Amino acid sequence: MIHRREFLKHCGLGALALAYPGGISAAPGSRRPNVVFILVDDLGWYDLGCYGSPFYETPCLDRFAASGMRFTDAYSACPVCSPTRAAIMTGKYPARLNITDWIPGGDPKDRKLLGPQDRHELPLEEVTLAEVLRAAGYRTFFAGKWHLGGAGFYPEDQGFEINKGGHEKGSPPGGYYSPYENPKLEDGPEGEYLTDRLTDESLRFLEAAQDAPFLLYLSFYTVHMPIEACTRHLAHFTEKAAALPEPDGPAFLDVPGGVTRLRQDRPDYASMVRAMDENVGRLLDALDALGLADNTIVVFTSDNGGLTTLAERRAPTSAGPLRAGKGFCYEGGIRVPQIIRVPGVTAAGSVCNVPVTSTDFYPTLLELLGIALPNDEARDGVSLAGLLGGGPPPAREALFWHYPHYHGTWWRPGAALRAGDWKLLEFYEDERVELYNLREDPGERQDLSAAMPEKTHALREMLHAWQRRVGAQMPVPNPDYVDADA
Repeated sequence: MIHRREFLKHCGLGALALAYPGGISAAPGSRRPNVVFILVDDLGWYDLGCYGSPFYETPCLDRFAASGMRFTDAYSACPVCSPTRAAIMTGKYPARLNITDWIPGGDPKDRKLLGPQDRHELPLEEVTLAEVLRAAGYRTFFAGKWHLGGAGFYPEDQGFEINKGGHEKGSPPGGYYSPYENPKLEDGPEGEYLTDRLTDESLRFLEAAQDAPFLLYLSFYTVHMPIEACTRHLAHFTEKAAALPEPDGPAFLDVPGGVTRLRQDRPDYASMVRAMDENVGRLLDALDALGLADNTIVVFTSDNGGLTTLAERRAPTSAGPLRAGKGFCYEGGIRVPQIIRVPGVTAAGSVCNVPVTSTDFYPTLLELLGIALPNDEARDGVSLAGLLGGGPPPAREALFWHYPHYHGTWWRPGAALRAGDWKLLEFYEDERVELYNLREDPGERQDLSAAMPEKTHALREMLHAWQRRVGAQMPVPNPDYVDADA
């Protein structure tokens, strides 16, 4: 059986692209737009100034939001990293790909359920966004965190011509200062900061990529643990934290199996956010200086919510008004910042309240670029091209999440959906469900499942039908489990 990537190589997606007239550069003789895709690791919805952070400082991203469209209800495809990254690359839900946990995952053997044996790499048979663009004549560049498989499944095996720093690890093996101990990134001078270095590599690519349209995919390792301050910003935020007033309420919330941080006040984390922000600013400034900004689509987002809950009081950030954080299907774990600027399409300073998710990037970018979707199989994402131009939201039944694993927080295997204003969560250990109205209760404080049994049942059936359609793998009872409370 020929791999789909071989099919694309032999038949040529470039020819398909010519038959798809919906792109923003469809004028004869015009060059297709470039794409800069910026993905931050573990950046919470509440971690940017333009999303309401009272402590972190993100002037560059705030200016970027003022030049494009900011999404208030954007979601990651999973509350942890690898599944979301796979969804961006393929336009498919993690459950369909059977990549439902961070790679390789925790897979505990002493819990009530045993998680499904999901994949530890993005299969080579999948046609990635980078492969589609490369077949259409794009230069493709990757820098930063990959976390979608080891040797043989690296970015250069999945459509990227250049790979600076992408390998199997989910956190920087040597930390944020050189030496990096990264097999795909040469060490820099002593004291070099990884976030700066990845941007430097991206800028070098930009300066050299003038002969063809390009995809520049900058996937920062930051702000993932280990939390290592950017020294040039640490003193400022240490002073700022010392001047904070005493909180009106508790700074931490005890939850089953852990502690949730309720206040943004860590100087080291704030310095990492600021370093990320200024490097995004460097990249955007370079687009301006090189005369590329008017023909470049820029996307900024995160792979999951911020890390707010751990066994001890060491989680680095707070999700603000949202509940929980990374590892949870509550809003704090899956709602993320997202800003998109499409020259000639997005209105400056526009704000979109339509729920969108990671699978949507694939069809959206291809439509904007005038490139046809591979037609060999179903994709789960929907194109937001019309929405970006101020049009109506695309038709969609609901957004779905399937996270059938235990996490280092207190999350238990479960799933969720959002349909309109309604949010349903289902937990597999005890078959319990929760129902929330996000318009009235974005913090998910009032469970309405008992008060609204018909709505709860209908949404639960919708969730189960979706799981069957995508072939979602389920956890199974652990025959060796011993209930200590029994």
